[in-house]
Amino acid sequence: MAHRVTMYKTGAPDVLQFEQYEPGEPGAGEVRVRHAAVGLNMADTYFRTGMYPAALPAGMGVEGAGTIEAVGPGVSGFAVGDRVTYTGSPLGAYSDVRVMPVASLIKLPDGISFETAAAMTMRGLTSAYLMRSIYRWQAGDTFLLHAAAGGVGLIVTQWAKLLGLNVIGTVSSEEKGEVARAHGCDHVIYYRREDVAQRVRDLTGGEGVKVVIDSVGKDTYQASLNSLKRRGLLIGVGTSSGPFPPIEALQLAIRGSLFFTRPALADYIADPMERAELSGELFEHVMAGRIKIGINQRYELSDAVRAHEDMEAGRTVGSSIFVI
Repeated sequence: MAHRVTMYKTGAPDVLQFEQYEPGEPGAGEVRVRHAAVGLNMADTYFRTGMYPAALPAGMGVEGAGTIEAVGPGVSGFAVGDRVTYTGSPLGAYSDVRVMPVASLIKLPDGISFETAAAMTMRGLTSAYLMRSIYRWQAGDTFLLHAAAGGVGLIVTQWAKLLGLNVIGTVSSEEKGEVARAHGCDHVIYYRREDVAQRVRDLTGGEGVKVVIDSVGKDTYQASLNSLKRRGLLIGVGTSSGPFPPIEALQLAIRGSLFFTRPALADYIADPMERAELSGELFEHVMAGRIKIGINQRYELSDAVRAHEDMEAGRTVGSSIFVI
């Protein structure tokens, strides 16, 4: 019998239920994947709390890696025994076995372990489009990166150094500051005790930065806007503290003709060719050792409640996974 984590209502971490279930056989265009590892992401908590809508009851999780053990009718390009990874809908990655659409799968090179794939597919592809698809970076550019010691933050920082960029990162503690620096962060701001925007101005000769990558949302929005130089871009890529407030268009003009975008990973990997290009570059960097993926927390599926509690309390550093 297989196992999964299901929620029958939204709310606190204790709504997550670890249960037995029968995954069944794959239908047309589907495969059955036996997971070796499953990703744990802050976005999972948004579904659990109801910030992101989901039809209940619902599975949990959008990222996993493992081996195809059954293939449904009409599937091409994938076969039993293939090593795969994925990120995206439908929910249900928190399981040891699942049936899912083949269209979501990415073939996993032999040089990348299942655990590494589960820790980096969502975070790595997010980092890929941030570094490759949203802004035309120039060597020497300086940007502000919130949550620099988080899973996305550590990958973005390493990728940024490959492009010759300067990174100002915010963190909550000395421990996380050391981690961020070890991955290439040039300047660290401790947001709980420092004025983020003022420190950014101090570090940039009063100008501010061209880009802010903000995965925190409500609590950092104003500091992010105040850190931008004229015609700067705020990329709102996450909402760990709550949603970004409504945007007042006039305020963007008053503050220097600023730009704001709220991207979603799904829109940057919907095209198979674009997804292949981004994932291919990510895999090459990781296999060559240019980008290192640190897994700092490992849980069992039965510990999903504790995993969510740790994540929301800020007790995690870098990437977290479930090991099956």
